Amino acid sequence: MTHTHRNLPHKLYKTLALCLALTLLAGCGAADSAEKSSAAETETVSAAVVETVAETAAEETVAEADAEEAAAVTLAAETTTASDDDMFTDRDLRITYDESESVYITLSGDTASCDSSAVSISGGTVTITEEGTYILSGTLDDGMIIIDIDDADKVQLVLDGVSITSATSAAIYVRQADKVFITTAEGSENYLANGGEYIDIDENSIDGVIFSKDDLTLNGAGILTIEAAAGHGIVGKDDLVIASGTYTITAASHGIQANDSVRIAGGSITITAGKDGIQAENDDDAELGFVYIIGGSLTITAEGDGISAGAYLSISGGSFDITTGGGSGEAQTTTGFGMGFDYWNSMTASQEDSVSTKGLKAEGDITITDGAFTIDTCDDALHSNGNVTISGGTFIIQSGDDGVHADNALVISGGEINITQSYEGLEGLTIDITGGTIYVTSSDDGLNAAGGNDSSGFGGFGGDMFAATEGAYLSISGGTLYVNASGDGLDSNGSMYISGGETYVSGPTDSMNGALDFNGECVITGGILVAVSAGGMEESVSSTSTQGVITVSLTTQQAGTALSITDSSGNVLASFSPDKSYSTVIISCPELTVGESYTITAGSASTTVTMSSLIYGSAGMGAMTGNMGGRGNTASTEVGGSVSDSTVGTMPDAELDSGMNYDGGMNGNMAGGMGGAPGGM
Repeated sequence: MTHTHRNLPHKLYKTLALCLALTLLAGCGAADSAEKSSAAETETVSAAVVETVAETAAEETVAEADAEEAAAVTLAAETTTASDDDMFTDRDLRITYDESESVYITLSGDTASCDSSAVSISGGTVTITEEGTYILSGTLDDGMIIIDIDDADKVQLVLDGVSITSATSAAIYVRQADKVFITTAEGSENYLANGGEYIDIDENSIDGVIFSKDDLTLNGAGILTIEAAAGHGIVGKDDLVIASGTYTITAASHGIQANDSVRIAGGSITITAGKDGIQAENDDDAELGFVYIIGGSLTITAEGDGISAGAYLSISGGSFDITTGGGSGEAQTTTGFGMGFDYWNSMTASQEDSVSTKGLKAEGDITITDGAFTIDTCDDALHSNGNVTISGGTFIIQSGDDGVHADNALVISGGEINITQSYEGLEGLTIDITGGTIYVTSSDDGLNAAGGNDSSGFGGFGGDMFAATEGAYLSISGGTLYVNASGDGLDSNGSMYISGGETYVSGPTDSMNGALDFNGECVITGGILVAVSAGGMEESVSSTSTQGVITVSLTTQQAGTALSITDSSGNVLASFSPDKSYSTVIISCPELTVGESYTITAGSASTTVTMSSLIYGSAGMGAMTGNMGGRGNTASTEVGGSVSDSTVGTMPDAELDSGMNYDGGMNGNMAGGMGGAPGGM
């Protein structure tokens, strides 16, 4: 099959030419290709170039393009970006057809009838041999439709009240064509099925109810039900597009499977699959096997992955309800210190031998700019062996392992993400949060900047937990983040940087984890941070921080006890009601100033501290800046709640009347840690 398509150098040249032409108040023209669905070249370009192309495509003339491609460009200029236009042609999106120019095929039990010489019928096998539009109706009890035309020609197959079952093969088989469009007629209900086995009829190993060797598009305004007692629901060996229509697919194996790409522009798709819901994978070309979705409603229940891409996964719209592996309740996690491994328990089978049950998975990058997602998975909800970028959308996630995992970079700049259950909430070698609203609940670390595709909640050992990982960091510069973690709240195997946004951490209630944990440095230069924990493993922020930080120890406060900090004028600078009990508090906000006094209130208790330096107090085991088991580094001048700087060791032996505890030593809950948070509360 021969494809023509746009290539990057030509496209970039046109962009530059357009800029010059606009300067000279002249026009710019360029020729477009007849079919723009090939991704072999277009998907290798960088995001920056794609955006440049998007800005110029609407300006291009179509004088040299054929009528079909001209319509596609016009539609793209009005409703989509150029990158979307490269993925979907006008004919993909068009569901109309001319009945007067169509060939009618009537299916009748064990045979069919048609008066066109372009259709041959042998028993229950109907073969279409010429380009055109064919309207099918009726029932085939045991038969199939075969499309075998010239590889430069197209066929539109209209299903108008069709029921086709093939006991031993595909109900619809595209042996050869340039492209085939399967359109469900408006208001029609259609049914395609396989009987439970596939017997070869040629050199192609047919293994789907719809099986296409070439480009395939499904669209329409009707309903199509597909049942695959064996094999897959829909198989495309080239590009597979779903543009519109209503589909219910039940398959023993994958619901939808394609070699080069799966592209979804719209429609309602419900999939129940014994393996993956949607899979795109190309073993011969690493740049192919991608999934590209701009709209539609997808409900996927899969024993394997929900959506799996061998290359990249791009989503810019649509609604998604995905359940994999029976959901998060089926996860076989192990428990230990909450550090991502278990010293005593092990899996009965290795992770490598287990079935992948991720929600959205890609070998390459995952990019999400919009969409509504409800995901309940046994394994990671989102997983990339490359990078994950989220700039929009709403997410409700329950995961038996990570909420979002990237082997490399995880970047969140927008959207609303609510991870209600996870082993670790957000994980990547690097984590950058620049925007959005994020809620994380985790049984181990809330955020974990660590490298590689680790075993995470499945009991795998992560190597030396105290060693820094090269290149790892966690950076928060914007957005609003709430973390409820049973392990470390924010954990970086490298350094941690907080320069903006609002971050609230309900850390662990045990003494083996902390609200903040890092192997490098923790530098705070902006934003609001309120982090609480039991205090056993807290670490001190770096002296290179340029924003004030207060670390204090309290008597244990109950879950939900409101915490706030006010200035000397009574202005509330930050407030938080932690989800769990707590005794150590770390607060940083832009208003903290050396020499000024601030009141920290926890429930009915309050105390006042005066900032003698930009970093007030030190935290526990990791920094070890204080005296082991000592009383901290401040003293009370008033028994009753007011604390000011004084000489180390002059604090009263008794607790404050306000209920705050001065003891920074290794008591029952290690309040203040081994480094000794200040006894100033």
